[in-house]
Amino acid sequence: MKKLLAILLATLFVFSLAGCGDKAPSTEIKDPVELLQNVWDKFGDDERFAVVGGDFSEENNKMDMPGVFAITDAEAIDSTLAFPAASIDKIDSAASLVHMMNANTFTCGAYHVVDYNNNETLINEIKTNIDNRQWMCGFPEKLVIATVDDLYVVAFYGNEQIVTSFSTHLTEAYPQAKIVVDQAITA
Repeated sequence: MKKLLAILLATLFVFSLAGCGDKAPSTEIKDPVELLQNVWDKFGDDERFAVVGGDFSEENNKMDMPGVFAITDAEAIDSTLAFPAASIDKIDSAASLVHMMNANTFTCGAYHVVDYNNNETLINEIKTNIDNRQWMCGFPEKLVIATVDDLYVVAFYGNEQIVTSFSTHLTEAYPQAKIVVDQAITA
C-alpha cells in the first residue's frame, strides 16, 4: 500500500512539474492599436486632449485615436516615438498615440514583442534611448514603461500629469499590466 501511494505521489509530482514549463503567455489583445484604444477609452471627456495616432502614411494616420505605426522604417519610429532603431527586430507591430500640438507633452508607443524573454533588454534599450535624447520644443517630465501580458511593451513620456493619468488608465484597462519604469526625465 505504501509503495502504491509513493508511486502515485511521484506520478502527481511529475505531472505538476510538466505544467511549469516556459510557455508563452496568452492574451486577449488583438494588436497594439486595440491595446491603446482600450486605454484611451478609459479617459473621460474632461481628461481628453487632441491626439493623433499612427505613422504619417495616409492609411495609418488617425485623428483623435491610436493608429498603426509601421515598423518598416526604423529611423522614423526612433525619431517619432523614441523606439530605438537598432531594436526594431524585437517587435513585429506597433501603434502610437501622440499629443497633436507637441509630442513632448505626450508620446506613447505600444509594441508587440517577438520574444517576451527579451523584454528586460528591450525595456532597457527604450529607456536608454529616451534618457539620451536631446529635446526641442519643450521638455518631457516623466517616463513610464509597462508590459501587458508580457507580449506588449508600452512606453510613454511627457507631461507628468498626463503620463500619470495614462498610467492609471492603462492599469484600469489591463489590471495585469506591470509598470516596470516610472521615473522623471532629467536634462
